[in-house]
Amino acid sequence: MGHFQHKRCLVTGAASGIGRALAEQLGAAGAVLILTDVQQQALADTVAALRAEGVQVALAQPLDISDAGAVQQLADAAHAEGGALDMLFNVAGISIWGEVGEIPLAMWRQLLDINLMGPVHVLHSFLPAMIARGSGGQIVNVSSAAGLFGLPWHAAYSATKFGLRGISEVLRYDLQQHGIGVSLVCPGGVDTGLVRTLRIVGVDRDHPEVIALTQRFQRHAVTPAVAAARILRGVRRKRFWIYTSADVRFGFWVQRKWAWPYQVAMGLLNRYISRRAAPARHPPLES
Repeated sequence: MGHFQHKRCLVTGAASGIGRALAEQLGAAGAVLILTDVQQQALADTVAALRAEGVQVALAQPLDISDAGAVQQLADAAHAEGGALDMLFNVAGISIWGEVGEIPLAMWRQLLDINLMGPVHVLHSFLPAMIARGSGGQIVNVSSAAGLFGLPWHAAYSATKFGLRGISEVLRYDLQQHGIGVSLVCPGGVDTGLVRTLRIVGVDRDHPEVIALTQRFQRHAVTPAVAAARILRGVRRKRFWIYTSADVRFGFWVQRKWAWPYQVAMGLLNRYISRRAAPARHPPLES
């Protein structure tokens, strides 16, 4: 795991589930951690446990990633403390399922604010410093199987996860010239806190049939530790597509048998557009 030693790594959603497992495994591999989560006490408990194991947590700050100002404050503090990141893990998210007409618009906005705009806020605040430093890095965005497939009752959730997938695919080519790799994680079943707190609009979670379905899911789901290990293995191998279970990998393979020519064409197109547009570049707009 020397790949991660002394690397400055930001993990969002670090207080539980995949985020905490990633923080634990990165820390054990010698990474320098910047951690955040909306759950203040759970984050404090995570940090205390990590530091008790000798892990270097450079900065930990509870915040809601849907708050752009709070994310920018974290970035300012992290950059002042130790400079640009080496790796950025966008993990934090929520899940709400239901039929399109039954999900209140407020819930749609909540999903979009946290699952899509949250990662955008993180990228907007941290990525420019990584580019300016000029020594590469890695962006790891956690999407979902719902960012690959049209699963039942997933319209609102999939809107956010397909969106993050699209952002990641663009960055995959945009950031090549800066030596920054991009990984898109598409987990299958992972037995995290989301399984127990998941809200399905219009469905009674306490109904015996729903409980049975949840238990069946949990029997086939991997643990957060297994998911994190598979994610870090993919990052070490500089993979774009990273899966945590074979079923998702196989299902998506069926969809994309002719992926290689597309990837080559998109890489060539991106380099062509960037080269032709270079003389017309102007300073970025104010945030």
